[in-house]
Amino acid sequence: MEHLKNLHFTPETPFGLPLYPYFEKAFEVVTGTPASQFEYVPSVTPLSTVNEVTMTCITYFIVIFGGRFLMKNVTPFKLQAPFMIHNFLLTVVSGILLVLMVEQIFPILYRQGLLAAICADSTWTQPLELLYYLNYLVKYWELIDTIFLVLKKKNLEFLHYYHHSLTMVLCFTQLNGRTSVSWVPITLNLLVHVLMYYYYFRTAAGAKIWWKKYLTTLQITQFIIDLVVIYFCTYTYFAFTYWPHYPNMGSCAGTETSALFGCALLSSYLVLFINFYRITYQAKKAAARKMNQQKETQKIKPKTKKI
Repeated sequence: MEHLKNLHFTPETPFGLPLYPYFEKAFEVVTGTPASQFEYVPSVTPLSTVNEVTMTCITYFIVIFGGRFLMKNVTPFKLQAPFMIHNFLLTVVSGILLVLMVEQIFPILYRQGLLAAICADSTWTQPLELLYYLNYLVKYWELIDTIFLVLKKKNLEFLHYYHHSLTMVLCFTQLNGRTSVSWVPITLNLLVHVLMYYYYFRTAAGAKIWWKKYLTTLQITQFIIDLVVIYFCTYTYFAFTYWPHYPNMGSCAGTETSALFGCALLSSYLVLFINFYRITYQAKKAAARKMNQQKETQKIKPKTKKI
């Protein structure tokens, strides 16, 4: 218990000690430059151009659909160890980014309130910009998820490759649009990904995890919260800018294009995940119920005597 005495909980240190300085040291060791010098500059920072994002998406689709074609007459690869390592590392990285972002955003929420945290220009800080960029880079890494599915000859759902490719595009648009509300969908997404990649890591090792259904429910809840917050930010910006006679809470940081794209894409995610939930769980439940009814019918069916 001695080490707990050194913890000091404040709005700036919600976890009891400052974590970002440790990240800064690690960042400088890996990159050779101080984290405080990072600046996201469109068309200058790596992977910050429309052409780079477009070519990545095209390459992604060529690889997964071309790979699925080439795998038609090939025995599926097991890839248990690489798949476990991939998911374990993504669990850890997602968790690190999550706690670092919470540490950055919590004092803003505590001292300035929710409206400032999601709308003020000042909320787009240099440390958060770096963390947003690193989260964006992780979206490229996550594309490997689909390659594993192809090599293992698993079913390739539209929701999977649509979500993976366009989430990368979403992060790109929000970085370029400098939307202060970015932390809301990103932190919720990181929370889901910590649980999701942990789930895949454990199941790859043969564990039976009972809460997969609740993970999908959490994903749907995530998109509902995202949309409530983002619709609000988009509405108050457009009302303040173009229709000031409508009730509004003032302007909101970010470009119009990034706001509208975020609203449209996250809305499509919500629809697709609800449909996935309906097909995966409710349809299975209905099939199981029908099978039980058939068994019960067979039990009570009168037996005919043989003559």
